[in-house]
Amino acid sequence: MTGRDAARVPFGAHSVPYAPGTLRPSGDQAAADRQVLEHYWRWKASFLRSGDEVGGRGRCAVFTPDAAHPFVAEAQGYGLVITALMAGADPDAHALFDGILRHVLAHPSANHPDLHAAQQDAGGRDVGGRNSATDGDLDIAYGLLLADRQWGGGHGDYKALALRRIDAVMEREVHPGTRLTKLGDWSSGRFDEVSRTSDWMPDHFRAFRAATGDPRWDEVLDAHLALAGALRTRHAPATGLLPDFVVDTTSGEPRPAPGKVLESPHDGDYHWNACRVPWRLGADAVTSGDARTWAAARGLSRWARTATGGDPGAIRSGYRLDGTAYGEAGSPAFFAPFAVAAMTEGETGDEGGEGEGEAAQGWLDALWARMCGSPPDPARAYAAGVQLQSMLVVSQNYWVP
Repeated sequence: MTGRDAARVPFGAHSVPYAPGTLRPSGDQAAADRQVLEHYWRWKASFLRSGDEVGGRGRCAVFTPDAAHPFVAEAQGYGLVITALMAGADPDAHALFDGILRHVLAHPSANHPDLHAAQQDAGGRDVGGRNSATDGDLDIAYGLLLADRQWGGGHGDYKALALRRIDAVMEREVHPGTRLTKLGDWSSGRFDEVSRTSDWMPDHFRAFRAATGDPRWDEVLDAHLALAGALRTRHAPATGLLPDFVVDTTSGEPRPAPGKVLESPHDGDYHWNACRVPWRLGADAVTSGDARTWAAARGLSRWARTATGGDPGAIRSGYRLDGTAYGEAGSPAFFAPFAVAAMTEGETGDEGGEGEGEAAQGWLDALWARMCGSPPDPARAYAAGVQLQSMLVVSQNYWVP
């Protein structure tokens, strides 16, 4: 695969400024870019599959050895976002993006043709019901908007494909009453009252509003940020942590899952889904400057900094909402997102004040050093994808279309 045309927002250009007050790692920007690029090459070599491995010439897909199946929607969404952001550094980025997109389009959900069947086996066959996962579709639509900004036109017109998918997400994966994201296009019955906090992607909702002009996306944004604030106040006032899953979103006061709802007994804890929240909230904060996401991300960063004594190596892979740790230490899926949140500990002029100066900068620098010293594990696609995208944000190579 070879590059075909120039990127309009090339990696390393830093042409889209972040919000005033955003912290950045100490040191040389070019060196930070090189660290991200090194991690990208390793991610690409470890997890991108092409050709006959994924159904034929011209196709690519992100391989997930640590998931229930080799190819899952979440990973394809990550792949589209990453390759669009790496344009200008990787001459194959455009072709890789189109290859992943071909895989996605070849596997529509059985419930809606413009959503993605969430799982494929090693033979490229849809498995697990051929239905969708909301987080995958959100990132796929967002990736298409990035591609439209980067390259325009292309495979089936990126903008048209994005608009169709965004509309399908609104139709099938957003609750019409609460405006909260559902688990997928299959959610009904008791699952109609469940939302997964890692699907709460404020910058995506803003991009969808801008692309479509649909004011319902303003309602989606406001509903998620209001609920995030209420959950922190009622259930995690000392930490700001959110649970993996929220229940009773339509029938009463939304609350953390009381136990296993979908995946594990830790569905109500800060576990392997919610670990992405500091990244998602922080990315919106530094790109939009919204006081709501800024305050939420800053609160998470300050709690983590205090709880660990400023040592990223002490971040554990699982917490109760009161901050009690139960997981092992060391996964990038947990420590990398806190680096994004740490960017909000700079001066903003809001009620947070000037932060804590040297301690905040030292915390961000320590997290950055931890990420740079943690190469992607070829057996851990999930953590590698979360880490690389967190590094893209922290190095100021992220932007909202």
